[in-house]
Amino acid sequence: MKLAVKTLGKILSFAVVFFTISSSAFAAKPGDNNLEKLVDSVERKVINWRRDFHQNPELSNREFRTAEKVAEHLRSLGIEVQTGVAKTGVVGILKGGLPGKVVALRADMDALPVTERVKLPFASKVKTTYAGQNVGVMHACGHDSHVAILMGVAEVLAQVKDQIPGTIKFIFQPAEEGAPEGEEGGAELMVKEGVLKNPDVDVIFGLHISSQTPVGVIGYRPKGIMASVDDFRITVYGKQVHGSAPWNGIDPVVTASQIVNSLQTIVSRNMPLTQQAAVVTVGSIHGGVRSNIIPEEVQLIGTIRALDDNMRAQIHKRIREIANGVAESMGAKVKVDIPMSTSYPITYNSPLLVDQMLPSMQKQAGERNVVLIDAITGAEDFSYFAKEVPGFYFFLGGKPANVPIEKAPAHHTPDFYLDESGFQLGVSTLANMALDYLKQ
Repeated sequence: MKLAVKTLGKILSFAVVFFTISSSAFAAKPGDNNLEKLVDSVERKVINWRRDFHQNPELSNREFRTAEKVAEHLRSLGIEVQTGVAKTGVVGILKGGLPGKVVALRADMDALPVTERVKLPFASKVKTTYAGQNVGVMHACGHDSHVAILMGVAEVLAQVKDQIPGTIKFIFQPAEEGAPEGEEGGAELMVKEGVLKNPDVDVIFGLHISSQTPVGVIGYRPKGIMASVDDFRITVYGKQVHGSAPWNGIDPVVTASQIVNSLQTIVSRNMPLTQQAAVVTVGSIHGGVRSNIIPEEVQLIGTIRALDDNMRAQIHKRIREIANGVAESMGAKVKVDIPMSTSYPITYNSPLLVDQMLPSMQKQAGERNVVLIDAITGAEDFSYFAKEVPGFYFFLGGKPANVPIEKAPAHHTPDFYLDESGFQLGVSTLANMALDYLKQ
């Protein structure tokens, strides 16, 4: 997940929103206690799977071992399995004993180029080369827990398949963090390859663990819950010259610096921030090799976040205008790539589906523990699934109770840490949401 904020840890409001359905839909049923027992029975397995994946992380489009483990587990449950979907993705199809609709449940599998600092017995020691640099590999966003939770859901539901009125499709997705440059991947490629077809999916549910939301709490929001994301690259071309005589060349370092400063005015001066949030961040600058050589080229790399499509388009336009205008004023040239490699739409939750499923979530977590949150400027390619069919994406608490929110390590950091006691709620919530939707 493209996430770097602490909004999820703050409870903004409590919601009690009930969708009018038949009184029997969520009433206690003979199989309810049995389902709870099944969820309890897989908790230790889920934790062990998560630890195994955590110790053996794999980057985007390279989730070979993870995919093999998932496929092996699904086959052992008698679930129909498809592999090699969108390169390394795995899809399981569980056909219930009764006719009905099709629910998809999704988990992402990839890790990040982050070197782990957490002192765990199952900490990652994996190293690799990423973007020409030697880096560690770590599940620094919780995707290992997503995979393990969905494996647990599959095991629970496979044991009650004769009672399921419909079909459940388990989607284990690669490359949520973005495919390597020059490659396709992730949810966008899965959709392109027809993952929501044959059988045709009616709705899709997904969760994301949050290291800054307390264990036992579920955060949700109808409509836009996460921002769009576009990465960008601005390449500035100057004229190389000796550092002692800058007047004989065109300095791309100074030009790039002016561009970075000017980009900061897009959000502060061009965006209607009382309507929605937006972000333009330059995260990387590369250029030059010596103190006394003005280089020929400098490269800026950054990210764009928006919670409104019109604002998103305006940001793209202003980045191009500013980069070209500043470069022209300095005698340099620029090339602007938007996106550079990653582009996800706004993650949108169907308001009708949210209202419909809230009672199911509240039944599992308790009404007071299912809380309405603000939209955040993190991004998720679950958005591609939710563009095709109604979707509901929510956040599952993973912060230990004794850790203050301000001290809980953020996602995408070397110190990222999860309380595994929250996984069981993830299993029960996804399993019950799928069943409750089908039984309606």
